[in-house]
Amino acid sequence: MQNSPYSPDEAADQPGRPGPLGPPDQPAPPETARIPGTLVFGLVVAVVHALGTAVGGWAILEENYSKQEHGQDLILPMGAAWFMALLCWGMAALQIACVVLARKRRPWIRVVLAVLTIFVAASMALGFLLSLATGAPSIVSLVIFVVDVAVLRVVLGETGRRWFSVRGTAPAPPRM
Repeated sequence: MQNSPYSPDEAADQPGRPGPLGPPDQPAPPETARIPGTLVFGLVVAVVHALGTAVGGWAILEENYSKQEHGQDLILPMGAAWFMALLCWGMAALQIACVVLARKRRPWIRVVLAVLTIFVAASMALGFLLSLATGAPSIVSLVIFVVDVAVLRVVLGETGRRWFSVRGTAPAPPRM
């Protein structure tokens, strides 16, 4: 007896119907699964952070060269400025790589995203506290810190654990 008016081959083409991939209670393979919306938000935030970090690396060098051109004291020695710029660009590239590879569902991507987000959140918390100390609170730093905490909750929480810990489906047993 068949409860569905669709044949097994047609069931795979119908949304919400289990197909040849397996029962509906098993997670879909990485190629067909959809990233949860909250995790998409976290990945978008990671892209924005990466772009900001890349621009920050460029800004350090630009400011140093501008001060050097006008005979002023440098904000950092030129070697340190290049080191900071390269560090910023490396972090930005790592974040972009994690976002691009997030559909592969590798556990190391979750760890890297969490570490880089913790770094940015700590930087924003420090920036906000220092702005309070100067008497001009930076609301932007506070907002970015709150968003980063929300992203950390998603990445380190159940949603991130479920998404990044899924392995591919086991090979089907041979049919006789």
